[in-house]
Amino acid sequence: MTQESTTTSWTGEELAAIGRAEELELSSLREDGTLRPYVTMWVVRAGDELYVRSARGPANGWYVRALRSGVGRIRAGGLERDVVFAEPAGPGVHAGIDAAYHAKYDRYGPAIVGSVVGEQAVAVTVRLLPRN
Repeated sequence: MTQESTTTSWTGEELAAIGRAEELELSSLREDGTLRPYVTMWVVRAGDELYVRSARGPANGWYVRALRSGVGRIRAGGLERDVVFAEPAGPGVHAGIDAAYHAKYDRYGPAIVGSVVGEQAVAVTVRLLPRN
């Protein structure tokens, strides 16, 4: 089954609720189909897409498991939704993602926000797509 056949579009209400949420809980599926424990992280909305980034680089456990599994579940903004963990749309989206992180989280200081913005964050960006 292709990724395209397993995804739908976010509704405006979902984008707004998840985009406003301070944090997102993310869980990937194990090979046996059960969910791993949820991990709490920051989430941003850039346009009509939702993104998360690995603050601790490509070896971060949740990131490795999410890419390996390709699917999981998120909870944020009072919503719970099955998702596909996808690559970003392309290199042109990263400036908007960085801007969204700065706008939403700069109050936590440059050391913390710096872990999820900039050139090093490009390779560890995951686009969240709603799954049927």
